[in-house]
Amino acid sequence: MADDLTQAIQDNATSPAKASGDSGSMEQHPLPDQIAADRYLESKKAAKRKGLGISMKKLVPPGTD
Repeated sequence: MADDLTQAIQDNATSPAKASGDSGSMEQHPLPDQIAADRYLESKKAAKRKGLGISMKKLVPPGTD
């Protein structure tokens, strides 16, 4: 169900907000709404990843043997 919701949000963000008949006019979603949808989808993707988003590494300065 979550994948269906994600796909629905993505489809709605890329499809036109309004469309008219024979005149052929179309209106896109406002840019802030598209950015908000993108941030939401990316945050859901990041939340599924393992870990806390922090990597621990040991630093070894060069020249010390």
